[in-house]
Amino acid sequence: MFRDREAELAFLNAVATRQHPGPGQLVMLYGRRRVGKTALLRAWAEQSALAFTYWVAEKEPAALQRRKFFDAFLQSINTPLPAQSFASWSDLWRSVAQLLQGRRHLLILDELPYAADADPAMLSALQHAWDQLFQESQAVIVICGSHVRTMELLLGRQSPLFGRMTGQWYLQPLPFGVLRQFLPSWSPAEQVAAYAIVGGIPAYLAWLNPRHTLVTNIKQVMLAPGSLVLAEAAFLLQDEVREPRPYLAVLQALGNGHHSLQEIANASMISTAHLSFYLNQLQELRLVERRLPATIPPAVQRRSRTGRYHLSDPFLRFYFRFLAPAAAGGTLSYRPERVLPTIQSGLRAFVGMTAWEELARQWVDAPARSEQLGFQPQSVGSHWSRHVQVDVVAINWQTHHILLGECKWTSAPVDRATVAELIEQKTPRVIAAMQISASDWTLRHAIFTRSGATPAAQELLAQHQGLMIDLERLYQDAASL
Repeated sequence: MFRDREAELAFLNAVATRQHPGPGQLVMLYGRRRVGKTALLRAWAEQSALAFTYWVAEKEPAALQRRKFFDAFLQSINTPLPAQSFASWSDLWRSVAQLLQGRRHLLILDELPYAADADPAMLSALQHAWDQLFQESQAVIVICGSHVRTMELLLGRQSPLFGRMTGQWYLQPLPFGVLRQFLPSWSPAEQVAAYAIVGGIPAYLAWLNPRHTLVTNIKQVMLAPGSLVLAEAAFLLQDEVREPRPYLAVLQALGNGHHSLQEIANASMISTAHLSFYLNQLQELRLVERRLPATIPPAVQRRSRTGRYHLSDPFLRFYFRFLAPAAAGGTLSYRPERVLPTIQSGLRAFVGMTAWEELARQWVDAPARSEQLGFQPQSVGSHWSRHVQVDVVAINWQTHHILLGECKWTSAPVDRATVAELIEQKTPRVIAAMQISASDWTLRHAIFTRSGATPAAQELLAQHQGLMIDLERLYQDAASL
């Protein structure tokens, strides 16, 4: 199922027609597994009206990789030649260049790291072929891969391809607003819950059957014995790290709510001396992120020690919060129905602390909100300290504007006491923590609520020119994000 991706298609379409600095183009598209790279590239190639070769490298000998690539290339140009074997990638690229004869052609090289692993000379051969054969040709070469660290190394100074790229794109998960296309019969609240469980990863969204309820999907897809869902976390790591066990221990600690360095060390039984290595690796893989309070000035952030580590992938949050503990204890393997009540009882709080807060911050961070906020945020996040925690913080350090917001994912409307606490108690504590004068700043408040607010709460919020963003409003606005 191919959805959205208008910006990505526009980028690739521009590459296909661009003649500068070319006419040849060498572009990199990369992103984590399951994010939809192959679907995007195939959809683009098929609608481009250009001849294209799509080849995906597999874990096999380099000579076999070259033969399969050349066979795919010959089919794409409708040239009936006998099968050929090449002693090197350099020989193959020369033959490809000769057969193209100045024709515009897309060469899509998917999972390129597998080819580089099979033959360390592959990247150097591609560099020489680009410099000598393709740069001034009509070839459009797109290299693609799921090994995020490996792909980003191709951009570094030590890479043979350094300085050759004419474009690059890191493919992000789909935004929340697209979920209505996957799950059209689900309510907005169910879609928020789905976003908390699988995020915007197209392959994960395809797991869910839109004809069934969320609970039925959890039972029949997530908890079914032999489900691929249960092996996904290990699968994400197996090609990236040699020994996944310590990484899984760190991810489990984060999933259980341990976010400081010492807490993670205690939960994972990994010393702090070694823990930084694993956390850095997981950050490079985009599976973990280090968050700082949004109230820390940019000039101070680099040396701040108040950072907390969080799982950046929604599915991993759900897996390590609910599924991994049950699987480790053996419950999931034999009696998955025993796990479902635990998920049902904890899901509302989980959704509120993850997806709902993230969607609130996304709403604030959207450029279209600047008119409603009265300023354009430079920093969006949250605030925490020993004295106060605020779910949503948006700041413009130059104009001295700040918005503080509270998120509530409850079935009952937000009451006046919640609004009063934000305005009268939490705000002064945040101002004190920032060591600023409230008189020098313009303050705004916001309540992000699933079920609206009581009249008294709305009245108090209106007295302070605050914003109330309920689920219906955020859902409607998300369609344009």
